[in-house]
Amino acid sequence: MSYTNLLVHLDDTERCEERLTLALSLAQSHGATLTGLFAQSESSGAGIVTRRAGPALLQAAERAKESFETKAREAGVACRWWQLSHGEYGHVIAETTICCRYVDLAIFGQHDPNGDNRVPADLIEEVVLNAGRPVLVVPHAGRFPRLGDRPVIAWNGSREATRAVNDALPLLKRASSVLLLAFHTHPGAGEGGDVPQVDILEHLASHGVTAEQERLTISTMTPMDAVLSRASDHGSDLLVMGGFGGYGGSLFPLFGRGSNTRQILRQMTLPVLLSH
Repeated sequence: MSYTNLLVHLDDTERCEERLTLALSLAQSHGATLTGLFAQSESSGAGIVTRRAGPALLQAAERAKESFETKAREAGVACRWWQLSHGEYGHVIAETTICCRYVDLAIFGQHDPNGDNRVPADLIEEVVLNAGRPVLVVPHAGRFPRLGDRPVIAWNGSREATRAVNDALPLLKRASSVLLLAFHTHPGAGEGGDVPQVDILEHLASHGVTAEQERLTISTMTPMDAVLSRASDHGSDLLVMGGFGGYGGSLFPLFGRGSNTRQILRQMTLPVLLSH
């Protein structure tokens, strides 16, 4: 099992090169075709009004395309180029989401509130919620030329976590050490009732993935703080989790479910694979 079609989101920012490097590395290791998608907000009002890309946006796209194709050629990676017709806010979100539906994995960069952001701040959230494909988010700080050797899975048995684990199998199968953090908000939480005995470790093992499980009881910190802390202790280079997957400790499953994903997207210190 491997990825055959990858997509990397490109724009005219410095951090674009970091996620392109990671995307090319993944494409090489999986023998995948890499699509470069240039999607960026329009900087000139005229471009937004006419729904046509202005000169600055077209020039930025051309620079990104030249860099993408050069680096892909040097890496020996088959590639293709897509770019949006203009940079209106809603258009960028909607069309980027649609493009991501036609690949196995989409790679984005974390939004940096203090950086030179040229895409909608909620782009990643919208793609995770609406594309139907897994999204790999690269932090806005640090270097990540490779990933997936020591992944951590945030597991709570939800639909979203289930999708994330199965979407990440091409990476998990190549890992040297997999740590699964099984969430419990208090002793006895998450009991299975009358369902048959089920075991996520057994499912992973059927795909050739040997994982170590730890039960994570949330008491003095938020779930995502606990995950990031344990991932750091483990020396992890990838976090796999459900996007908007109800990792909180509320008695009401829908309460606060989005806050955990948003916290990760704000505070992530390692690449995160999200599925919804």
